[in-house]
Amino acid sequence: MPFGLARHYDPVIIVKAPVSARFLSEDERITIADLRRRGHTIRDIGARLERAPSTISRELRRSRAPEGGYRPFRAHRMAQARRLRPGRGKIRQDPVLARFVQDRLDRRWSPAQISKALRCEYPDQPARQLSTEAIYQAIYRSGREIRRPQRGTLLRTGRRYRRRRLAPGHRPRRLVSMVSIDERPDIADRSVAGHWEGDFIVGAGNRSAIGTLVERTSRYTILLHLAGDRSANAVKAAVIAAFADLPVHLRRSLTWDQGNEMAFHTDITRTLGLPIYFCHPHSPWQRPTNENTNGLLRQYFPKGTDLSVHTPGDLHEVAAELNTRPRQVLLWATPHVTFSTLRNVPLLRP
Repeated sequence: MPFGLARHYDPVIIVKAPVSARFLSEDERITIADLRRRGHTIRDIGARLERAPSTISRELRRSRAPEGGYRPFRAHRMAQARRLRPGRGKIRQDPVLARFVQDRLDRRWSPAQISKALRCEYPDQPARQLSTEAIYQAIYRSGREIRRPQRGTLLRTGRRYRRRRLAPGHRPRRLVSMVSIDERPDIADRSVAGHWEGDFIVGAGNRSAIGTLVERTSRYTILLHLAGDRSANAVKAAVIAAFADLPVHLRRSLTWDQGNEMAFHTDITRTLGLPIYFCHPHSPWQRPTNENTNGLLRQYFPKGTDLSVHTPGDLHEVAAELNTRPRQVLLWATPHVTFSTLRNVPLLRP
């Protein structure tokens, strides 16, 4: 480049780290200052910012400048300093409180249970009351405030930290064209055969799985070999193969949870003529037969093991053993015999 010509540089854009939407942003504080200066009420400011009036009132009260008035940039720096300031540590300063919390954690109480017990034990002593979150934070800092037990963790789940929960806007999307269980025909009495419930049993680290299908009337079980592949394509192929040879009256419906493995449920319905209904989130009791069967299967496929090592032959043997076991609910008949009868008789008379 010839001397004297200005070199062109792309501008550098500095983006501030986002702060949780729970907290007021710097822009919101500027807006509060502007609107307050123009004489707007606290409720009006809250409505414009879609914040509770109490949030605006607290902000104006806590961040008032010594010389009077509200200075938004100073208020924002004060708020940042408050967030960074560590707590005083009630547990560390109070041996009685520390012993109470330690004792309950050693007995595998949850932080929520301990928090409630402290309010009952010391109703008139706020200094000896802790929120659930404060107890979780003490657990994460264990060694300084409370002692970590020999089992290695103070959480009953066995984890060192709570499982991360996604915000509503970042959770997986619902399945397209999903039909709710609320629209499923009434099958409570199990007199009509051909209604199925399905799900997975999952192996160590969620890296392997076996698909399970159970017919509600006969309790007949079919196991799906997925070879370590839990993708929607693999599940679609396995379900279609399992139902392909069944007569129409034995494939009236399938009930599943809202997992993404059923993303191609419309393809399954189109191929088999099998309506698929989806349970409400976190409602395993809406698939009771399948849940019970999965519990029985854990005798063969324990939790925390690699399920991909089992061959299709292994799954066939386990399913055959379950299906030839007499059931009291079937008047001591076996699922195999009952299901074989249903192949020719659509209705199971009580």
